[in-house]
Amino acid sequence: MNVKSKEANEPITTPDNSGAQVKRSNIGRRRVLVYGLRLLILAVFVGGWEFASSTGIIDPFFWGKPSGIWEQIVTWATQGTAQGSLWDQILITLEEAILGFMIGVVFGVIFGVVLGRNHFLADLLSPFIKAANAIPRVVLGPIFVIGLGLGMQSKVALAAVMVFFVVFFNAFQGVSEVDRNLLANARILGASQRQLSTEVIIPSALSWILTSLHTSFSFALVGAIVGEFVGAVQGLGLLIQTAKGTFNVNGVFAAMAIMTAVALIMDVLVTALENRLIRWRPNTVNEVTI
Repeated sequence: MNVKSKEANEPITTPDNSGAQVKRSNIGRRRVLVYGLRLLILAVFVGGWEFASSTGIIDPFFWGKPSGIWEQIVTWATQGTAQGSLWDQILITLEEAILGFMIGVVFGVIFGVVLGRNHFLADLLSPFIKAANAIPRVVLGPIFVIGLGLGMQSKVALAAVMVFFVVFFNAFQGVSEVDRNLLANARILGASQRQLSTEVIIPSALSWILTSLHTSFSFALVGAIVGEFVGAVQGLGLLIQTAKGTFNVNGVFAAMAIMTAVALIMDVLVTALENRLIRWRPNTVNEVTI
């Protein structure tokens, strides 16, 4: 009786459950290994830089040193910058980048979907789009500053232009590569043009569009920084310009480190949005086992 009751209480392990557990375990080990190696690479880079600067292998006056960069960030955070509070500079640049990002994404998606669906318009506007894309966007910074002033408008405009082409080409390509059989089946079922766009084309191109968002926010941040670098009254770009003018290389690297942290945080948010909007897509990267 005791043996039977003991066997009855034992959980039944099926091959599927066992395989899923092994898979999750492998994914967990892979994640730990990746994060550990990332931290190791960062530690080796920062430690080597600090060692080279402290021993005179490289001149810290020109290349700075990690400890000096950290001290500069702490000084800005506790005592403020020449332009005011550090947090105000971050928020101003972030506001410019987000506004430019949103404007560039909206217009990039609209034009990409419209031209992707209308081949006549795509052929008509193709040379003009290519010519505009060939212009280095950074050189538009002085033009926007002259035309729109030193305020936020010129930085938002430059950030929007930087983002627009990245999103536009991805949206255009995503719409162009929608499965024609899927479109034909939807038409057979009586779908209208509006339903085709909202229910078939845009969802199919969504992975293309969301992929572009990972890089486009970095472009928006670069656009805002460059606009501030050209001419501004506040922002991280002006912070870099001021540090450069005083030969404060640690200040330049400190502003760059803050920029990098902001970009990484936004990339995490975009990844979370992507995972939420396209849950149906198989995540092949996380399924790789060691």
